[in-house]
Amino acid sequence: MTETTRRDAECGTEASREPSFLVGLIGSGVGPSLTPSMHEREAQEQGRRLIYRPIDISALGLEPASAVDLVHAARRLGFNGLNITHPCKQLVVSALDELSPDAEALEAVNTVVFHGDRAVGHNTDWSGFAEALRRGLPDAPRGRVVLLGAGGAGSAVAHALMVSGVRELVVADVAGDRAAALAARTQRRFPDAVCVPGNPADLRDLLANADGLVHATPTGMADHPGLPVPEELLRPPLWVADIVYRPVDTQLLRCARSNGCETLDGGGMAVFQASHAFGLITGLRPDAERMLTHFTELTARE
Repeated sequence: MTETTRRDAECGTEASREPSFLVGLIGSGVGPSLTPSMHEREAQEQGRRLIYRPIDISALGLEPASAVDLVHAARRLGFNGLNITHPCKQLVVSALDELSPDAEALEAVNTVVFHGDRAVGHNTDWSGFAEALRRGLPDAPRGRVVLLGAGGAGSAVAHALMVSGVRELVVADVAGDRAAALAARTQRRFPDAVCVPGNPADLRDLLANADGLVHATPTGMADHPGLPVPEELLRPPLWVADIVYRPVDTQLLRCARSNGCETLDGGGMAVFQASHAFGLITGLRPDAERMLTHFTELTARE
């Protein structure tokens, strides 16, 4: 055995003594997700072993409500944590023993950490989007913004927008009661700003005086292709952000960019929410810049 081989073997032995991690992703159509690869690669870079398994409820023929049972099963099977995505972010709340302040305020969970026999829900979507917005559109005006989508992701994005200094937020969703509920919750948390519901049928009027549009529905994802907003409404000085990241360059962003709008893709939110979730689940300090580089490498192959 050469000296180099001996050292490598010793390092491998040391790494194998460290606790390993088992993580899962519960949601619909999660096959294309890059989160598993980002978590596994970051753990590898830190000399640790992490196995990340997608749990696709659509592929398994399960209803969204089954996410509650899946959380209980993951706890029994020894998972360290879970990520939760569409359409289960609000449904899993009933399966948890405790919520972080952010998750409780948003009534949506994208990260579950198992501590012994307790399951604790967190929300890193909002902080992930806030960081992406800060980096990607630092000088974009934040006077009046329209948010399209009031589900679990929309709830997180609404919070992030208000934290980021938006003075007036209009929440539009095909489910009017859901938009009204999210607007009311957000207004209570940010009484010095304005948050009101809107009707997607009135997008032309809503966007006429808006500084920005944030899209937070599944439309545009690999499994849900399409354009959520008529192209003719995407005109400067409106800026457009999309939280969809598979594909990164969605039809919405391509249309907005071709019409002269500043845009923000969903890649930054995907990376930064994953980075924050990785830290919560493993207790390790993630290198967000390294994870961003890895994400760029993965998407460049597409």
